[in-house]
Amino acid sequence: MSRSHGRLSIAASGAPRDLMGPRRLARAWTASVATLLPDVFPGPLGASLTGRALQEGLWQLRLTDLRAHGLGRHRQVDDAPFGGGPGLVIRPDVADAALREAREGMQDAPVIYLSPRGEPITHALTKRLAAGPGAVLLCGRFEGVDERVLEAHGAVEVSLGDFVMTGGELAAMALIDASLRHIGGVLGNQRSVEEESFAQGLLEHPQYTRPADWKGRAVPEVLLSGDHGAVARWRRDTAERLTRERRPDLWRAHTGADGDEDQSPRQAKEQGDKPAL
Repeated sequence: MSRSHGRLSIAASGAPRDLMGPRRLARAWTASVATLLPDVFPGPLGASLTGRALQEGLWQLRLTDLRAHGLGRHRQVDDAPFGGGPGLVIRPDVADAALREAREGMQDAPVIYLSPRGEPITHALTKRLAAGPGAVLLCGRFEGVDERVLEAHGAVEVSLGDFVMTGGELAAMALIDASLRHIGGVLGNQRSVEEESFAQGLLEHPQYTRPADWKGRAVPEVLLSGDHGAVARWRRDTAERLTRERRPDLWRAHTGADGDEDQSPRQAKEQGDKPAL
């Protein structure tokens, strides 16, 4: 059984989870989630900017309950792994039935399985997802999902990071949130997406606001100078320094494998413009 969240619901409520309706928005970006815990959605996605966008129909959330496709009177969804070992594995027949329902009308959307062995969720990945019709997300539990159903549906495995959680629901919410930021109208100022961390391959520069002096800690003078060029250079230089110090992997990708890792592309260009000695 599936449920939808979106602006076509007419029941007024302060609770985001009450924004349900059987109809579907034809052109809205859609997150179709197959999960054993449908009641945890939309969670934080139903609040603030993403919640408002959900109400306005900029995106929609469809939920498919894996338990509804369970077997027998107890709705069994899992079984012991072949070869032995601890834990239980979600059965392929159960997961297949749920995915078929979740994929209705979304044949062009990728099927994504949230898994610690998947490729990392990145800015580039979420941008690609946002450019499409949406995504079908399968949230695992227990020891995971039978491999055969992942192969049958051509599922792409993605990971929130190098750690293990009890299920894929939080990772699914993070992926949806990060993707929605790229959809026009979701954020109040779309420039935020262009200037934040990873958009230019760098970590974002520090941010400051009033008061200018707080407990003896002053805002960098350049930010109070009114010199927009100097501010831009400070932000760029600070972003490069932070990336070099905290994320050497990003810095190497930013400068190029053959470049000087202590030198920014801008510095390299400036030196390249000088006549050779």
